[in-house]
Amino acid sequence: MKRKPTAVVVGGSIAGISCAHSLITAGWGVVVIEKSDSPQTGISTGAGLGLDQQGRSFIELWLNQPGILYNATLPLTIDLNQATDSEKKICKVLTRDDKFNFRAAHWADLHGLLYKALPPDVVLWGHHFLSFCISDDKASVRVKAKVLQTNEVTEIVGDLLVAADGCLSTIRKYFLPDFKLRYSGYSAWRGVLDFTGNENSDTITNLRKAFPELGKCLYFDMGCRTHCVFYELQNRRINWIWYVNQPEPELKGNSMTMKVSNEMIEQMHKEAECIWAPELATVMKETRDPFINLIYDSDPLKEIHWNNVVLIGDAAHPTSPHGLRSTNMSILDAAVLGRCLEKWGLENLGVALNEFQTIRLPVISNQVLHSRRMGRIKQGLDLPDREILDPMKAVSEDCQELQQRNMPFFADAPTAANIT
Repeated sequence: MKRKPTAVVVGGSIAGISCAHSLITAGWGVVVIEKSDSPQTGISTGAGLGLDQQGRSFIELWLNQPGILYNATLPLTIDLNQATDSEKKICKVLTRDDKFNFRAAHWADLHGLLYKALPPDVVLWGHHFLSFCISDDKASVRVKAKVLQTNEVTEIVGDLLVAADGCLSTIRKYFLPDFKLRYSGYSAWRGVLDFTGNENSDTITNLRKAFPELGKCLYFDMGCRTHCVFYELQNRRINWIWYVNQPEPELKGNSMTMKVSNEMIEQMHKEAECIWAPELATVMKETRDPFINLIYDSDPLKEIHWNNVVLIGDAAHPTSPHGLRSTNMSILDAAVLGRCLEKWGLENLGVALNEFQTIRLPVISNQVLHSRRMGRIKQGLDLPDREILDPMKAVSEDCQELQQRNMPFFADAPTAANIT
């Protein structure tokens, strides 16, 4: 019998867990190492995300439980861009797409579904990645990790190392020591308002009155050199993100999330009252534990695999969030990688990884750059080929580029099955 090939995946976020599903489907053994000591749950873990049709089709395949993803998400059938007059507190529609086929999920909900659908013992929680070494014949890779509970160092040997270790990837740095992230020029306040038990409160009643498409709409609200995004999540939650232009802050540690003080939160509340509709400002004010994400991306990489090491997810394509791409790109990375490995087998691993790179690089490169462009337009930042957008003075022709469906490969990113 042929030996079952094994992959070691570093990183147990959605990219890594999706990769485990895809590679198991392809007939591989998988070990995922993750430094967190247990699966992450709860409203404070992560925030909202939008899933496109392609991504959902693969998740549904991996979950193999009809309806479970549908029941954990809410529809986003409308992509709506509007402008808010900060003085008069009135809104005008800039663009509207009623055929926007996404669904809204909370990060922790999606991660939980994917993790629980894996076989037991695939994920080694509480294992901190230390280093890796490729064998002289390039046929295997040896990974060292520290077991955080005991401080013991353990070794795992596999045929393939998958780096799903995020936009600050340690593994990527080994191959690209001079790689640097690019600061976008702005950060984002983020939060999730849980209104369980308060469904009929003035806050929610007024919000639904002011934004009647809530529950099926991806709202983009644009002000002067700023914008925010909000939509409803399953289980009585409102997800919101507010982008604020500011100089690059000092990045501390290994996280894109910045700690905030009570004074910072109070100041944010005051500014929200000045800029946004009062119904939206109230949602921000009543959200517990808002946090700040620093928004970085990178210029597209020229390669995403070396020997038997491959990058996926944010390790392969740090991106800004304006095109709802990060999670969807990660899911497609995992799906395409699995298909390429299944098609070519371990004996042709190099061919499989080359095909994966050939399929994915054009997609992720174009999507990262388009998302960057969308962010700069909406934040009123300079672009060489268009004037700065003034939302309140803009006419429809000025705003068509804001629609999500202008994203390259919006609904038809190629997979290995498309390659002949």
